[in-house]
Amino acid sequence: MPEQVAEEIIRVRLPIGQEVLGIVQQRLGGSRMRVTCLDGKERICRIPGRLRRALWVRENDVVIVEPWELGGDEKGDVVHKYRGKTEVEFLRKRGYLKGLEEL
Repeated sequence: MPEQVAEEIIRVRLPIGQEVLGIVQQRLGGSRMRVTCLDGKERICRIPGRLRRALWVRENDVVIVEPWELGGDEKGDVVHKYRGKTEVEFLRKRGYLKGLEEL
């Protein structure tokens, strides 16, 4: 009997619309953090109230940031955190984190 290797199917949330990928550089306290984003900008981001208890973010985590309409180049909201190494490896293999690895 030939063995069939089944590839694991992973559902990974990707940025939609204005959202960008980023890596958390530093925690600043008060649910705020400094995030280096894929578009080359460094933003002070916060975790919105609806996600504050559900989203625990540490340094070097890969997150999705939604820039603010006013002051979007400097500020934003963290709307999703990638959990586990498999999701981050998926993004790396597909080339989504190419700009962040160089920074």
